[in-house]
Amino acid sequence: MNSFALLADPVRRRIVEVLAEGERPAGRVGEVIRAEFGVGQPAVSNQLRVLREAEVIESLPAGSRRIYRLVPGALDEVTAWIDRYARLWPQRLDALETELVRGARAEKP
Repeated sequence: MNSFALLADPVRRRIVEVLAEGERPAGRVGEVIRAEFGVGQPAVSNQLRVLREAEVIESLPAGSRRIYRLVPGALDEVTAWIDRYARLWPQRLDALETELVRGARAEKP
């Protein structure tokens, strides 16, 4: 599954957001997801498994707990795609600013 398909699911996207803040125990990830999406622990575990198998996240044993974290560079495909289009944004924002200034001048009596 490619990175875009993985992130298309809102639960998986939120898990990535939670882990972007730093590593978390599975229970804490589950608490956040269950509270926000109203899904059960098996559904959270399934989404964690999907992300793990896609090598976007990894789990580390810590006693009886599992600690999850993002795999560095796992979403480089998404970053590269965004960067390619982000270069166009300043030009378009400059053009928008120009049009807004023109519109403000036209409204003055």
